[in-house]
Amino acid sequence: MTRPTTSAERALHELRELILAAELAPGARLGEVELAERLGVSRTPVREALTRLAAEGLVEITPNRGARVATWTVAELEGVFDLRLSLEPQLTGFAVPNAGERDVAELDDLAHRMLAVGTPGPEQDLDALVPLNRVFHDRLVALAGHPTLAAALAAAIHPPIVRRNFHAYDPESLRRSLAHHLEMVAALRARDPGWARAVMTAHICNARAVMVRAATAQAARAATSPHPQEEEAS
Repeated sequence: MTRPTTSAERALHELRELILAAELAPGARLGEVELAERLGVSRTPVREALTRLAAEGLVEITPNRGARVATWTVAELEGVFDLRLSLEPQLTGFAVPNAGERDVAELDDLAHRMLAVGTPGPEQDLDALVPLNRVFHDRLVALAGHPTLAAALAAAIHPPIVRRNFHAYDPESLRRSLAHHLEMVAALRARDPGWARAVMTAHICNARAVMVRAATAQAARAATSPHPQEEEAS
């Protein structure tokens, strides 16, 4: 029997997705009244959701100033990707001997679905790409069978980074990312851990270049703006 979803759980889920989809931008103020109206709940579930999102690293809560969507400096982003590079390629290599034919087929299906919705053009749907990408990477981590390393990766990468905003990708960087998923499947099918690790390393380096470039540009805009505008959560 499915447990009914509470208002707090619904608020948590919807706010998390709004932040991860960049509909609530980094630094945006998160007013409880505005969010309660937007989500159709009272302020109490919103307050609970903001507290939990702060624990996840998605929200920053400052006494007497309220809550804002968390922001990341260039140095913080580079540190997160360095940690990813030390952990995720290892886990991908470990996944190779554990991946059966059905696992490879499922990952191949995910990679092709990502290619279909993510390829630049009139049919592109970046919002549909995000959950597919999440499932693909989570599946590789699960197949690795190393819960300690998996826990370290989960603690290191934080949702705002691993569930990256594909809107920040230029067309060539996005094509590279999509091709990496297909190549990782090929490495799994060939039973080649070294190849799988190498592709995941390139995949993470590609993502790091995109996200650091976007963060650098955002920092430059903030530094040169004489009157920064605060984004309201309305």
